[in-house]
Amino acid sequence: MARGINSILLIGALVRDAELRYTPNGAAVLSFTVAGDSTITDSTGEVRNVAWYHRAEYISKTAESLAESLKPGSALLLEGKLEYQAWENDLGEKRSRVILRVNQLEVLRESSTERLTADRTGGYRLLEGVNRAVIAGNLTKDAVLRHTTSGTPVTSLSVAVNESWKDATGNWRDKAHYLDVTLWGSMAEQAAMLQKGTPIFVSGRLESDSWTDSTGQKRSKLQISAERLEILERRATQENIDASESIQAEEIPFAAPAAPRRQRRAAA
Repeated sequence: MARGINSILLIGALVRDAELRYTPNGAAVLSFTVAGDSTITDSTGEVRNVAWYHRAEYISKTAESLAESLKPGSALLLEGKLEYQAWENDLGEKRSRVILRVNQLEVLRESSTERLTADRTGGYRLLEGVNRAVIAGNLTKDAVLRHTTSGTPVTSLSVAVNESWKDATGNWRDKAHYLDVTLWGSMAEQAAMLQKGTPIFVSGRLESDSWTDSTGQKRSKLQISAERLEILERRATQENIDASESIQAEEIPFAAPAAPRRQRRAAA
């Protein structure tokens, strides 16, 4: 299995208090939302500021201490990846989601808080934040081109990004992360002819698309808005392409299934 590229880098502010929970085996998980403003050039060539909010999870031995020390408005640097998760619910229906899994978390110096701004909900964002996403993988299906009501071309890509690692027993493990990419304008038109299996490199920014479905339930999806696209020459991994066809990637409600909580042990 060819190894892919899956890298997310964010610099933003902690919107509100982080939440602490535990996995069934007792590992501490810090869940939180980070937000910032970034300057982008859109498909029409206009330069503008875009606010972004992203939910993240951090599994670490320091999660408990960070839950106590981090305060809303803290400026954070996050390095991580997009992780694809799939399961069946109690009705046997296939569900999936993509989460931001943090590998490294750093707190910036207090001088960074001078760039803080408050939003309408009482949360915080960091002005001049950083939002970078880089992936490399293979298309799991042909590109899909559509147009907005104003006529702007938009192309959607589904990309399988491979990951390999050694488990606790020293054996190699493989996993594919199925990620969505959106391209706009002339780049969307150029990408519209890409076919299933094509290996690509994408750099851009991480976006969180949210909406209310026909049942009134809130739904969300993480995706990458591409700013650069390159075609690679390596071969596609057929097993991942085939596997993607058997997965119905449905966006899930905000209230995703949570891992069981465990009470903290009282200090002796």
